[in-house]
Amino acid sequence: MRRWYGQFLGFLAGWMLLRHPVGGFLGFLIGYGFDHDWFSSQRSRPSHDQQNAPPPGNADIDWAYQVFELPENASDADIDRAYRRLMSQYHPDRVAGAAPDIIKLAEQKSREINAAYDRIQKLRKS
Repeated sequence: MRRWYGQFLGFLAGWMLLRHPVGGFLGFLIGYGFDHDWFSSQRSRPSHDQQNAPPPGNADIDWAYQVFELPENASDADIDRAYRRLMSQYHPDRVAGAAPDIIKLAEQKSREINAAYDRIQKLRKS
């Protein structure tokens, strides 16, 4: 999903600050760059494959903890708290009236959270 509001707000801010159409154009370009992540580093943007699939092998353990942004030595209470926090944030019912693509992203994220939680619980039982 592409953002659009950076272009709009950049256009308005540029026009108002410079009080000239050229300012609006410059603001639009800066907003376009922010909307398309020109100013973020490449390392902070995972590829599409990295976002959707957990890594195979032993990296699966690391992946499960990275979903919750917790270290491997986190307590069960910390894991449960992180799970509840993320599910309350990304549950599809919270975005029931939103656009279909937002609902689809929420469903995908909640599936990822559930898979990571199940994986951690399975690892801790064995």
